[in-house]
Amino acid sequence: MSEGKKRFQYYGRRSGKTLRRHHLQLMEELLPKLKVDLENPLPAGEVWLEIGFGGGEHLAHQAGLFPEVSFIGAEPFRNGVAKLLALIEEKALGNIRVHDDDVRYLLEKLPPASLAKIFVLYPDPWPKKRHHDRRIVNVDTLKQFHALLKPGGVFLFASDIDDYVEWTLREAREHGGFALLSNSAEPFENWLPTRYEAKAKREGRETRYLTFGQS
Repeated sequence: MSEGKKRFQYYGRRSGKTLRRHHLQLMEELLPKLKVDLENPLPAGEVWLEIGFGGGEHLAHQAGLFPEVSFIGAEPFRNGVAKLLALIEEKALGNIRVHDDDVRYLLEKLPPASLAKIFVLYPDPWPKKRHHDRRIVNVDTLKQFHALLKPGGVFLFASDIDDYVEWTLREAREHGGFALLSNSAEPFENWLPTRYEAKAKREGRETRYLTFGQS
């Protein structure tokens, strides 16, 4: 491990249940072909980034709808990566690349004004106040998002946790470089409901969908 790899402390889970045989095979054979090279991380064409893609349902859905777009999915949770790889195989998707590590290493390597969309959907809320600095939306990442978005690019955030929604709105205001384009209970265009959204509805929580542009 290089010295650079030691700079970020990661607090989330890296793995869950033992992978099924086919998922393990995909991790060993398909992932190396799709893995982002941090020395040359930017695919050709328009690029959309999803941070923390969970099981990959939304990412695979978007990639299928927009085959002309290059997608990067960042997710350090091994089981989630395996599920995305299975969807890529099933749907024969050729426009997704995977960063299976802390997204902050990727954000550092992407060139300025290189992303048309950044999705952060149902991120870990880290509800305890002493853990709020672990939230993916913070002053540091917002600076990077702002620098990485192309003119006209958007940052899309969804959460069913009211405190995290208010946190994100406040952090974006304090940054000063973002304009709130939409704050809605209606999902984003071309939305695919995820299992996280279904769980929120079952438990009586409403999701807010925030869209930010550069001001």
